[in-house]
Amino acid sequence: MEKGSWKTVDWAAYGVAAFVFVGSTVAFFRPDLLRLEDDAPATETHVAPPPQVPGPAVNKWREAAKRVEENRGEPTGRAARVRVPRQLLHYADKRRFLAIQVAGWREQNYELPHDDAGLARLIRKGEYVEVKPVTDDYVLYGVGANATDEPLFHYDARSGREITLYPRWDVFDDARAGRRAEIEAKNAAVEATRAEFRKTTTKTRAGRRRRTALNKEVQSGRAQVAALQRRIASEAAAYDNYDKRRMLVEEWQVLHDEARDMSPRYDLDKPGDRRAFRARLLSYIRPEALEMMTDIARQYREQFGRPLAFTSLIRSEHYQRQLGETNSNATKIAVPPHTTGLAFDIFYRYMTADEQHAIMGLIARLESEGRLEALRENRDHFHLFAFAQGRRPDERLIAEALSDVRPVRVAQARSAPVRKARSTVKARPAAARKGAAPRPKKTAVRRAAPRTRRR
Repeated sequence: MEKGSWKTVDWAAYGVAAFVFVGSTVAFFRPDLLRLEDDAPATETHVAPPPQVPGPAVNKWREAAKRVEENRGEPTGRAARVRVPRQLLHYADKRRFLAIQVAGWREQNYELPHDDAGLARLIRKGEYVEVKPVTDDYVLYGVGANATDEPLFHYDARSGREITLYPRWDVFDDARAGRRAEIEAKNAAVEATRAEFRKTTTKTRAGRRRRTALNKEVQSGRAQVAALQRRIASEAAAYDNYDKRRMLVEEWQVLHDEARDMSPRYDLDKPGDRRAFRARLLSYIRPEALEMMTDIARQYREQFGRPLAFTSLIRSEHYQRQLGETNSNATKIAVPPHTTGLAFDIFYRYMTADEQHAIMGLIARLESEGRLEALRENRDHFHLFAFAQGRRPDERLIAEALSDVRPVRVAQARSAPVRKARSTVKARPAAARKGAAPRPKKTAVRRAAPRTRRR
């Protein structure tokens, strides 16, 4: 064989070796890149399935969520140009919207659930009905997503404290002893860290950094000890009192009974089951509200061929307080509408203008008939409150409720007023104070007036 042909063979061999090397490397580090298109996993939804969705229903839930999120090829949500009916805008007196809902609750005098045990007890009494996580007409989109796997507790709305639930006094006493031992261990660790802090030199940069880190560890350890001491004191005040202890044990029993009787059952000693159980409790609502939900969802699906997304149903007072820390739409009044079991939210982030107009037209008609109170919120939700008797509460009850509802921030989009700078020496730029030509003034942006409705 000629010399040139050997070179050709060598280059071919090198090419094959390089191809094999690259292919094996990709297969090891990124096997997903080598999958055939037919075998590629389906795109995940923007929201994970709620923890309460049973295994067999997860795929159906994902398909429904994908239909909700489906790209319409045109602006959706707040980007869509829509005309909001007056029935879905705020009143001139912004308190009236909440006052009407408070009056609707007072007319029925429903018990409000203070926490998980309160929800479970009302469910066992038959006051709420469960909402399926997914049907052909709707999907629970994010309902229960904020449920936690923390130990069971009683929430005291008056003090804002959480008291861990135990089945018996001796179980509480064992837990208290364990926390005292934990405090001793943390105090020992804090002292060891303080000793190291005192020995660490400040002559070098590394030493100063180390002292800063050690000081943070000491402060963190002391804060943890203080938190444990407060927890021991608050639990002792409850469990050392016979009547309070009896109430707490009964709440523990109610939760375990409800978890046992559900299908599937939940083992509340397991964190994952506790989270799924809590989310399941949040999937209930009063029958009057469920009837309205399903009717609206059915009409939406018949017109647009996709399920309607509901994002919030019943809430306990404790869960409402949790949401209020991160969600400006979660009101902090004494009777939040969602705690009544008559309120629910519809998600419009992925809706086109036509879809929103159809939903708003339906809601506006129902409100005009006096069957509900509604608002188009600025954070992609329609908030609806179904009147239990299918009629608006008496105006006298609304007037009474107005005094109990403090002014709240408008949920509609609005801009803060432009502040006028004070004409002081400090307010002017340094160059202007020295006699230099002042900077050109910025043109103030004209702010749109907030939208209101019926006066």
